[in-house]
Amino acid sequence: MRILFIEDDDILGDGLSEGLSLLGHQVDWLTRGDTAAHALADNAFDAVILDLSLPGFTGMELLRRWRDEGFREPILVLTADEDTRRCVEALNEGADDYITKPIDLDELDARLKALLRRARGHADNLLECGDIRLDRSDRLAWLGGEPLDLSAYEYVVLESLLERPGRVVARSQLEARLYGWGDGPDSNSLSVLIHKLRSKLGDNRIETLRGLGYRVSP
Repeated sequence: MRILFIEDDDILGDGLSEGLSLLGHQVDWLTRGDTAAHALADNAFDAVILDLSLPGFTGMELLRRWRDEGFREPILVLTADEDTRRCVEALNEGADDYITKPIDLDELDARLKALLRRARGHADNLLECGDIRLDRSDRLAWLGGEPLDLSAYEYVVLESLLERPGRVVARSQLEARLYGWGDGPDSNSLSVLIHKLRSKLGDNRIETLRGLGYRVSP
């Protein structure tokens, strides 16, 4: 998933960004609340990790602002404060979950996946369309029961399409999940990835809708 991560602690921010990236996520890390204020308006994210103690705008101010502006991305709050009243306040202001520091990376990853499942209406980590099956917990995929050998980028594209089977996913959304900020497409361009996926799934499984994007069909 593509994650907006807002944390002003350089050591924690670098560690979690690297750890989440190694788990297959695209992480865009910001360190100030005022810098992050317009991030959701300008970019497509699957989830937000938000520290409550930030320079510029506080995490609570950002949370209120985004919910007032109608943004519905799942937000997981980070806090060093074990006072449950602050955590309850964040939940009441629109946060979807919280986790206290120090943070276990596996727990953070599991909570993010749970938030995304709920946001997308999935009960578990399995995504399916016809005989295509993908398990996000193990990052594995199958076609007709046979394992698919996918690169990391191919997996991201297939996962994005299977989250909305039969519905169009915009090219810009796919590129944002693949490359994030500043890492534009190179030899792993989206067109090349779609071509490679078609060679593994069958030419008719991924449909191109010109000017709109792509969709996967049974």
